[in-house]
Amino acid sequence: MALNGCFSLDYHGNPHPGDLIEVFRPGYQHWALYLGDGYVINIAPVDGIPSAFTSAKSVFSTKALVKMQLLKDVVGNDKYRINNKYDEMHPPLPVDEVMQRSEFVIGQEVAYDLLVNNCEHFVTLLRYGEGVSEQANRAVSTIGWVTAAVGAFSFLGLFSKRQRAKYY
Repeated sequence: MALNGCFSLDYHGNPHPGDLIEVFRPGYQHWALYLGDGYVINIAPVDGIPSAFTSAKSVFSTKALVKMQLLKDVVGNDKYRINNKYDEMHPPLPVDEVMQRSEFVIGQEVAYDLLVNNCEHFVTLLRYGEGVSEQANRAVSTIGWVTAAVGAFSFLGLFSKRQRAKYY
């Protein structure tokens, strides 16, 4: 289960089976679940082609592949941390159950949606039995705010055109 110093990352301590791993990518976080012996389970776009544009590809993907990979390969040059941040709100399932659920889905193709079924939803579903994503909730809130702002500006724009039309 030890990582044997096979790579150096900005984290002090070793993950335990069932821990959530948050990987800091430019502009977003990727999530994986630690399985042990240096391996994680996570989801990736179906084409599986490594690319600097993986995050952009995932925005347009509707399917993802469940992969078991070495943590060091998933993290690459990015930083990561163990982040079991939902433990107080959602009690974790027993580790044996988390491992069984994980083994069952490795290699399967799953539905993917950035806002309602993303990598964080996937790993929290394995750990807690419920898919949760604070990242997606923030995105939905932002989209709602932007939509409301655009609507308000459109309304004000139409209103001001109508007012100008009265005076001509």
